Amino acid sequence: MGEITNDTKIKLPNGKDLKLLLAIGGLYSLATFLSNTFVNIFLWKHSGEYTDIAVYNLFIYIFQSISFVIAGRFAKKVDRTIVIRIGVVFLSLFYITVLLTGEDATRFPYLLGAILGIGYGFYWLAFNVLTFEVTEPESRDFFNGILGTLQSLGGMIGPFSAGYIITKFDQFQGYRFIFFLSFFLFLVAVVCSFFLTKRKATGKFLFKKVVLERKENKNWRHILYAHVFQGWREGLFIFIVAIWVFIATGSEFALGSYNLTVSLCSFIAYFVITKVLKNQYRKQAILVGGILLYAAVLLLVFHTNYWMLLVYGIIVGFAFPIYNVPFISLTYDIIGKARGARKLRIEYIIIRELFVNIGRIAAILLFIMSVKLANPEVMIPLLFLTIGGGNFIAYYFVRKTETSFYY
Repeated sequence: MGEITNDTKIKLPNGKDLKLLLAIGGLYSLATFLSNTFVNIFLWKHSGEYTDIAVYNLFIYIFQSISFVIAGRFAKKVDRTIVIRIGVVFLSLFYITVLLTGEDATRFPYLLGAILGIGYGFYWLAFNVLTFEVTEPESRDFFNGILGTLQSLGGMIGPFSAGYIITKFDQFQGYRFIFFLSFFLFLVAVVCSFFLTKRKATGKFLFKKVVLERKENKNWRHILYAHVFQGWREGLFIFIVAIWVFIATGSEFALGSYNLTVSLCSFIAYFVITKVLKNQYRKQAILVGGILLYAAVLLLVFHTNYWMLLVYGIIVGFAFPIYNVPFISLTYDIIGKARGARKLRIEYIIIRELFVNIGRIAAILLFIMSVKLANPEVMIPLLFLTIGGGNFIAYYFVRKTETSFYY
């Protein structure tokens, strides 16, 4: 095993690459927002079982975790732009599979989850590493804010348009059309990736070294634990809220309108945060975002009609940018100052994502066990109270990080 050295100089960002990476991120967001929410609803309509949807999402995160490690090894041997293309190809393959199997797709939640998880693993490994390389501490809040704005735009356009299209077509025809659109957008993202500057990493894949680094680097240790609790909330809320909105309304268009409202709030918040957030106030912003996200959960516990869900969505729409922009930037700064960051940035990114997925997988497993043992209508609100505070708990670890030397 090689030694970890204090080499932390990062190449200055390439303006062309930064713009291309934002374009790829925007295309990815639009493609996923068009379809991903409705994949869960499509499965729900043909199954009606919470556990089936949970298993589908569980396999996504399991295979995403495995793929992160495999993609990381590839990224140490080949151009990382190739890695991001592999991810986009698998994401495209997911939609091809859904298109070819049609309504029978609900019989293969394990296969669908595995293909999507592999795509996510390769895509996000490469995207996160490239983000780390094309940004600097002084530009990360700006980059993450613009990326968040593009994601919010995708969240406004995608689900609303998809919901409208689905209601105008007969049953699967509407789903078939939006899945094809997502496939096409991923193809455009692949084309964009060919214009990125070639970036090949060298050296050994020192996965274990970076895992053990958390014993020596308390900033790294605390931010990893914070990511576990961020994933803890995401694992459950990422699919349950969409199902509840659909149950409350019985309409894909209503679900699209819900997502439009949430994304509009996020768009406004990302724009404001990008303009006003100062580095020295990152921790306070993370705390405020965490409190708002947990406070919103109380609305789901005590009342779940469509209008209450909409209020929940508005609060979450504003809260996530307040939390995410400083949290992501802080994470990259901690990695940037960690030992061997220049040579081992890929390993650092992989381990960060693995800790997020530990939280997601744990939450889904808890959900599956709970709804099998008791009435889901009773257990889900209790799980919301237990799991919904993940971002707020994450702040406990964020506040322990020493960040004064990042500014």
